Amino acid sequence: MAAVPVSTNKKALIQRFDREDLYGYLNPGAFLQPAGVELLNLSGNLLLVPYSDIRVVSFVREFEAPDPGERRLFTTRPKSPGLWVRMRFRDNEQMDGLLANNLLLLDPYGFSVTPPDPSSNSQRLFIPRQALKEFQVLAVVGSPQRRMHTPRVKVVKEQLGLFEQS
Repeated sequence: MAAVPVSTNKKALIQRFDREDLYGYLNPGAFLQPAGVELLNLSGNLLLVPYSDIRVVSFVREFEAPDPGERRLFTTRPKSPGLWVRMRFRDNEQMDGLLANNLLLLDPYGFSVTPPDPSSNSQRLFIPRQALKEFQVLAVVGSPQRRMHTPRVKVVKEQLGLFEQS
């Protein structure tokens, strides 16, 4: 059986502040350019959307309009490890997300977060820095910080002292 080539492009939806949604495909490894986001639209045209126009870039399962009833804030503390963040957009809307707790994964153009609703069409979100008015870390979930536990040593009186001086 011959190997099937795997496409590196992912389905995406770009929500803009002017509310004109753009659908297309993004290369997750190369869609962030210095001037904006590179999107291959459904007509086959390569677009460069400036960061200042973008509200949210969503990696989606299917090309469909965003659900207005979609949960935008966590109702309880997230279970997955990471930074629980709350973002306030330029239009004063709020959204929660889960950001990787790894400084090496931070991007100079924006933040890649996991949305609060795991059953939604959006699997992953990219929010440009220019789209935000406020960015707040609410909690560190699943912190690897652990207290050093020093084992207690119980000395038994009947035990011979091999290294004691007589």
